[in-house]
Amino acid sequence: MDFLSTIGVSTSGMEAQSQRLRVIAENLANADTTGSTPGADPYRRRTVTFGEAIDDETGESSVEVREIGRDQSEFQLRYDPSHPAADARGYVKIANVDTMVETMDMREAQRSYEANLNTMQATRTMLSRTLDILK
Repeated sequence: MDFLSTIGVSTSGMEAQSQRLRVIAENLANADTTGSTPGADPYRRRTVTFGEAIDDETGESSVEVREIGRDQSEFQLRYDPSHPAADARGYVKIANVDTMVETMDMREAQRSYEANLNTMQATRTMLSRTLDILK
């Protein structure tokens, strides 16, 4: 693998983690949402699935966001009979977003992004030193 391929792989990893962070931010922003009418579903947590992408020209492998899906887990119920979306028993469906899980995912995505950035910086340093040697 050459220097430019390494930078390309790191770039694709950073782009994938950046997209993952945007989805996590959306999940956190909607963690407390409810349906607007009785029985209506609230915000459903979104998930990110990564996949391998292979460049047809170079044969290099990189990462890409394969799919942004919806978490099909059950909604939690909160007792709030005064809420406009409360059912006949007084329960309101709340989003299936666990802020602790989202926070952990956010930290993991941040660390992966930083690892790719460090790899890119190390590659640039090696490329620069190689050019200095060739002068």
